[in-house]
Amino acid sequence: MAKAKLDPTKDKLFYGDNLEVMRQHIADESVDLVYLDPPFNSNRGYNVIFNRHDTRQMDDTAQIQAFDDTWHWTPVTDQQYLDAINGGLPAKVSDALVAMHTLLGENDAMAYLVNMAPRLVELHRVLKDTGSLYLHCDPTMSHYLKVILDAIFGAENFENEVIWNRSAVKGDAKNRFGRNHDVLLFYSKSASGTFHRTTTPHGDSYRERFRRDDGDGRGPYRDGPLDSPNPRPNLTYEYKGYEPPKNGWRVSRTEMERLDADGRLIFPASKKARIARKLYLSEQPGVPLGDTWTDIPPLNSQAAERLGYPTQKPLALLERIIEASSNPGDVVLDPFCGCGTTVDAAQKLGRKWIGIDVTYIAVDLIDKRLRHTYGDSIRATYDIHGIPRDLGAAQALFDHSPFDFERWAVSMVNAQPNQKQVGDKGIDGVARFPLDAKGNVGKVLVSVKGGKSVGPTAVRDLIGTLNSQKAEMGVLIVLNPASKGVIDAVNHGGNYTHPANSQTFPKVQVITVEELLAGKRPQMPTTILPYIAATKAKAQVSTDTLFD
Repeated sequence: MAKAKLDPTKDKLFYGDNLEVMRQHIADESVDLVYLDPPFNSNRGYNVIFNRHDTRQMDDTAQIQAFDDTWHWTPVTDQQYLDAINGGLPAKVSDALVAMHTLLGENDAMAYLVNMAPRLVELHRVLKDTGSLYLHCDPTMSHYLKVILDAIFGAENFENEVIWNRSAVKGDAKNRFGRNHDVLLFYSKSASGTFHRTTTPHGDSYRERFRRDDGDGRGPYRDGPLDSPNPRPNLTYEYKGYEPPKNGWRVSRTEMERLDADGRLIFPASKKARIARKLYLSEQPGVPLGDTWTDIPPLNSQAAERLGYPTQKPLALLERIIEASSNPGDVVLDPFCGCGTTVDAAQKLGRKWIGIDVTYIAVDLIDKRLRHTYGDSIRATYDIHGIPRDLGAAQALFDHSPFDFERWAVSMVNAQPNQKQVGDKGIDGVARFPLDAKGNVGKVLVSVKGGKSVGPTAVRDLIGTLNSQKAEMGVLIVLNPASKGVIDAVNHGGNYTHPANSQTFPKVQVITVEELLAGKRPQMPTTILPYIAATKAKAQVSTDTLFD
C-alpha cells in the first residue's frame, strides 16, 4: 500500500498510536534517523508535574498521570501475538517472538515485546538505507529488544550498545550493585549508514603536556615530530645550518620553509639536534567517543530545561545522537516523543522532524515547549495531526476517549487538566490568574460536557463547586449547542470583579466546542501558563533555510 507523503515544507506532530500513524502517514524510506525512548516495562505509573507557582493559593495536586509503563498479557495481546506469528510480521521476527514465548511464557515482559515488535518493523520500513535507529531502554528489557532488532535489521547492522551512565549509585541497593545506567541500542539499516565521528575534550593530564606559549594568540603548545602526512625518508638537505638526521628529513624543503615562515618550528640550541614542530593544543583532535557515556548528567529537579515530564532526557543526549547520525536537513523521527526533547534538539540543529505520542498531554506540552523556546512564529513551520480541527473530529475524539476529549477541551482555554478522571466533582480542569503582586492567585474551574443533553443542572453544580472551593470563576464547555435553560442559568450566575483593576467578568460562562474551534475564548483575566515553561532559545534557527 502506498503511503501518503509528508508535506516537505513542514514538520509533523501526531497525536495517536504510532503504529497506526506510521502505517497511514509515513512513506517507505523517508526518514534519516529514528530515536525512540519507549516505556521500559518498569511497572510504574508516571505523572506530568505542572508548574508550581510560588503562591499562597494552590491545589494539593500539581500533576496528572501521563502514562502507565505497565504491560499485561490479555486476550487482546494473545490475538496480537497470533496475528504476528501467522504472517503479520516478517518470518525472522515471528520466529524470534515464538522463541521468546517459549522462554518467557505469557507474562508482562512478553506482552511488552508483542507490542514493540510491529512498531520496530515499521520503523525499519520508514528508514532510508543510510538511516539509523537508536532504541533507548534499560537492562530490564534491552537483551530481549536486541534479539528483536537483530531479526529486523540483521545482526551485521548492529553498531553499538551504548551505556549512558545516567546517575550516581544510590544507597538503596542492598543485595546487588546499584543500577545507574540506561542502554542505547544503535543499528544502521545498511553498511552505508550516516555517521560522524564524535570526540570529547582531552583530560587534564593530556592538557598539562602543552606547557609552552609564545604569547602570539595561538595558545599553549608542545614539541612534536617533524613529519608530513606522507613522509619521504632520506631528504638530506641542510637547513639553516642544521644537518639532516641519519635517516634524513621527513618533510620537503618547501614544507620546511612554509612551517618556518608560519612560526611553527622549534630550533634547538645544538645544530646537531633535531628540529621539532610546534603542536598546538587548540589544533589537536579530541578523544574519540566510546560506547560508555559518562559526561552527560541526567536532569535533576533544578535543571533549567526540566519540564516536569516523566522520563525526560537531557537535550545534550539527543543533540549528540542527532549530530552523530544525521546531517542538517535530514528527517528525524521520534515515535514516543513524550515532552519533545528529540523534537527540540532536531529543531535546534536544523533537522526536519516528526513526533508521535499517544497521549494528548504530551502533544500539547510539545506544542507549548516549541513556542516557549523559539517564539510563537515557529507554529507556522509544523502541523499537528490527530487533534480536532472541526466539530466532527471533536465528536470522534469524545467517542474514542472521553478523558482525552476533556483534556483537549481544557487545554483550549489554557487550563490545567485534572489528575484523574474520577472523583473530580464535575470539574475537569483549573486555570489560574494573578490576583495581586503578593503572589496570590485566583481560580477558574472548567467543566467539560460531551453528552448530547446538558441541562441547567450542570451550571448550578458548577456554581456550587465554585462556592465550595472558593474559586472566582467557572467555565462550562459543551460539545453540543447550549440549551436555553443552560444559557438562562449562566445569565443569572452573576459577575466577578478583579480586585487589582476592578475589571468585571461573568462569574460563570458557557462556550461550545464549535466556538472554541472558531477561535472564541471565555472572558477571563490573563491566565498563568499551565505547564512549566521551556527556556527561551538564545539564538533561533532560521526556518527559511530548513524548508526550501
